[in-house]
Amino acid sequence: MNADQKMRQSTSASAYGARVGTGAGSGTGDGDPPGRVRRFWSERRVPAGIVALVLAAVSGLLLYDVAAVRSGRRAMRWRDWLADELASRPLDNAWIVGGAALLAALGVWMVVMAMAPGLRGLLPMRAPEPESGAEDAVRAGIDRTSAGLVLRDRAMEVPGVRSARVDVGRRRIRARALAHFRDLDEVRADLDTALHEGIRQLGLARPPALSVRVRRSAKSKG
Repeated sequence: MNADQKMRQSTSASAYGARVGTGAGSGTGDGDPPGRVRRFWSERRVPAGIVALVLAAVSGLLLYDVAAVRSGRRAMRWRDWLADELASRPLDNAWIVGGAALLAALGVWMVVMAMAPGLRGLLPMRAPEPESGAEDAVRAGIDRTSAGLVLRDRAMEVPGVRSARVDVGRRRIRARALAHFRDLDEVRADLDTALHEGIRQLGLARPPALSVRVRRSAKSKG
């Protein structure tokens, strides 16, 4: 008997929010339309400070060398070498093309990183309605690892589940469970319901889709 024959599994992939009566994606869990909640943005103070210091050091060194040449002194060796290399090598030289491509890729990467929100491990939660007289509503978020632990505890409460693992992504939650008794379809249905309720109680602003898979070995069947 091969591995496929030894394993029975029941799989469910359902988009969270398509279930009736769960209040998925609602502002208060009772069918109200969700408000617009933006992702958290990383301040990036340390990377910005490092880049600023490096640029300042390079610019200061170049400015000093130019001023020294203007005052009658000899240019630094590295600038003489760089000027000779750029003057002697043709534009289609492999080193010139490779260096230009590397600098272009580095520039594109820095622009993308500057425009990206960052903090991918933090999921924004629904914002409560601001009280009268309050300027802004409170912003809240939950770490993806913490959300996975909470949902895993909910999965372990389902009868028949022996072990469970829940991986929380930004767009999909994948739950994997091992059952040691009860019918797999029944365990899967109860697990699906429990996890949907757990996701609703997390209060996420953009609840991810849910994928549930339950399996067990043929030796444990029964």
